[in-house]
Amino acid sequence: MTTYHEPALLNECIEALDIKPDGVYVDVTFGGGGHSKEILKRLGDKGRLIAFDQDEDAERNAIKDPRFVLVRQNYRFLKNFLRYYDAIPVDGILADLGISSYQINEAERGFSIRYEAELDMRMNRESKVTAADILNQYSEEKLLKIFSQYGEVHNSKTLAKKIVEVRKETKLTHIDQFKEAIRPCVDKQAESQYYAKVFQALRIEVNEELESLKEMLLETANVLATQGRLVVLSYHSLEDRLVKNIIAKGQFEGEVEKDVFGNQKNNPFKAINRKPIEATEEEVKRNPRSRSAKLRIAEKN
Repeated sequence: MTTYHEPALLNECIEALDIKPDGVYVDVTFGGGGHSKEILKRLGDKGRLIAFDQDEDAERNAIKDPRFVLVRQNYRFLKNFLRYYDAIPVDGILADLGISSYQINEAERGFSIRYEAELDMRMNRESKVTAADILNQYSEEKLLKIFSQYGEVHNSKTLAKKIVEVRKETKLTHIDQFKEAIRPCVDKQAESQYYAKVFQALRIEVNEELESLKEMLLETANVLATQGRLVVLSYHSLEDRLVKNIIAKGQFEGEVEKDVFGNQKNNPFKAINRKPIEATEEEVKRNPRSRSAKLRIAEKN
């Protein structure tokens, strides 16, 4: 068994799915299988659970149960594989977004600032683009965009310029080397936080995380049954904003379309909780990762 983190807000997520014993459910972020095991406990013999995970390491946690299928693919392909398994419509979709502590703690994956390793950061190791490729090949303008948008790094322009300057002399390949190269840009009062933002931006770009999330969220309305539940746990504002907008407006940007009576048109969802559910102080003490977790729940109209 490959060890993953304790899922944040586990009970809240499972309760939010409002599981029917003979229903069909999807766990789009299988990881260590914590959510999937709890879903299976509540399913009867005729229930089904389909899980997704693009990381090959998650396959070691696959559950031996005739009601369970693990799809080793990015959840952006949700509709295609549910159709393949003749599983549309589904009664609930659960997503626990972000990176797992297992992936962070595997030094050679290159996700953490704590370890010396190659600048990799691929969740799917069959993907071609690594963090090193981005740092060595992206234009200054493109680097500025990812650090400002995905990492909200306050001096993204200075950082992008510094990276381009350094790579003219030497190729950036390893974590310690990269940290040393950008040290002049780092806020000395918040060094770890600065590096964390930079690494977050690179990780999001390497794995096309926001694009994948958008594609998956748009497909949920097409695969959920009426009154089916969408349950999403996010860990940073970029993800949460997308989830909030798709639930509130049925789209990611722009104004809500209304009819002549002022009623919202074309939104497939209704929010179950107006404000996101957050972890209790007790859970945060037990599981620090839950501190930034925000849970949003919606029902298909």
